[in-house]
Amino acid sequence: MAHRRSDGATVIEFLTRPLPPPASVEVIRFPAGEPHVVQSEPGSLTGDCVALLRGCDSDDLVTALLWSSAVHSDGGRPHLLVPYLPGARADRAPRLEARVYAELLNTGRFETVVALDPHSPVMPGLLHRLEAVGADELVDRFLPRALRADLAGVIAPDEGAAQRAGSVARRLDVPVFQARKHRDFRSGRLNGFSCEPLPAAGELLVVDDICDGGGTFMGLASVIPEAAGRLHLWVTHGVFSGAATALTQAYRSIMCTDSHPGCHGVPGAQVFACGETMLERIGLADAMSEGDEQ
Repeated sequence: MAHRRSDGATVIEFLTRPLPPPASVEVIRFPAGEPHVVQSEPGSLTGDCVALLRGCDSDDLVTALLWSSAVHSDGGRPHLLVPYLPGARADRAPRLEARVYAELLNTGRFETVVALDPHSPVMPGLLHRLEAVGADELVDRFLPRALRADLAGVIAPDEGAAQRAGSVARRLDVPVFQARKHRDFRSGRLNGFSCEPLPAAGELLVVDDICDGGGTFMGLASVIPEAAGRLHLWVTHGVFSGAATALTQAYRSIMCTDSHPGCHGVPGAQVFACGETMLERIGLADAMSEGDEQ
């Protein structure tokens, strides 16, 4: 069963065992505004129950917690697949807003929480029973074979992406090249882009965790004209806001998972479904199947 927002986006999918009786769950909203989880068969949320939550809308987070409470009440084991960790970029002291989101998720008492490619180690260190799937595993699984065969290297678009891009490069057995930038954290403006020398031939894969407006990746492309026509972009989480559609002018291909509702915001981007990968991480891929959408 899938819960849809008013804009039509599928935000929460409740996954159930395929054999009887499947637990039918519906999300309604009371006239006062609160979301509410309704079961067509009370007592049916037993065994392993899984919710897949995309994006970071606060109402959807609360709905996932209400669902977890219902599962616990029925004696079941709730698992949360939350590929895009909400607030994970708010990981700087002294405010450390990621802690607020982590504490909220921890109240769900989930059996496991599975996330994709967390932005930094900060929020994963605050979450209980987290299983994180790294970018190296995702790229290894989804990167098209033709691109992989012609790949000459991986580019880390800034110093923050160095570890992530390095792990992908090692997995693909290609060199990694470091780019740099400067961000004014007050204004959000980017400048000072640079990149170490690149190979003269072969395809190049830029790797990072999140693409929001695309400024980092457009700025990088502007200072490496020698790579024109050979650039490809992997971002695990495609938020694709603002001017992100301009990325198609600089990159031959753009790839992301379906972790965030914005993943289809760049026309032509290749979007890979992440649910099965996450279920495999906790050993439930064979035991669970998607329920019918309501």
